[in-house]
Amino acid sequence: MVTELSSSISVIIATLNEEEGIGPTIDEMQKILNNPYMVVVDGNSVDRTIEIAKNRGADVMLQEGIGKGAAMFQGIKTMAAKVPYIVFTDADYTYPAQYIPQMVEILEANPHVGMVIGNRFKGQYNLSKTITNPFYVGNKLLAFAQLVMNGVNLGDPLSGLRVVRTEALDGWKPKSKGFDVEAEMNTIVERRGYGIMEVPIDYRNRMGEKKLKLRHGLGIMKRILTESFSLET
Repeated sequence: MVTELSSSISVIIATLNEEEGIGPTIDEMQKILNNPYMVVVDGNSVDRTIEIAKNRGADVMLQEGIGKGAAMFQGIKTMAAKVPYIVFTDADYTYPAQYIPQMVEILEANPHVGMVIGNRFKGQYNLSKTITNPFYVGNKLLAFAQLVMNGVNLGDPLSGLRVVRTEALDGWKPKSKGFDVEAEMNTIVERRGYGIMEVPIDYRNRMGEKKLKLRHGLGIMKRILTESFSLET
């Protein structure tokens, strides 16, 4: 299975000043996935992110817009070759690539499943799984909101590690520009008639400065609310 992954998937990584994590992230992807095609969409980093990514063999392009959502969309629309599956992951080395083959196998075995997400809160060793962690609490509140407002039932709807069936995103132009893009993607995939599955993953401490702040939760909640009134597929 692993030897076939490089021809069946592409990897999209959005970056902004991630010189500490981008190298290990790419290295691990290449090792686990047998050198897949990887595109890094960089939001005009002022550190060595672009240099490191190019030296690791990734196809690097400068972001035309602003925010994670815009970067992910640019990565999707500029892919030269269409492959069955797209992997999205963060550039800070938090998400272990070892789970991706299992996620692809689920998609291969279940044509009705459009996306598989890594659930950080089901992993065995994650230190973030505690009611004293405000990000954990915030994620759980947003998960409940997405269930109630969008009908999407996920334990970790904002996870940055996901493998998506390419056809499930055909023609999709996300309205989200920032960290709310995952919430919008969840809704779009389900509205198009696909199921979403989660697999338990462990989660490493990020390398570099954390960009997601508690205030971004308001923008994500607004996106969930907006999607509840939208009929777009």
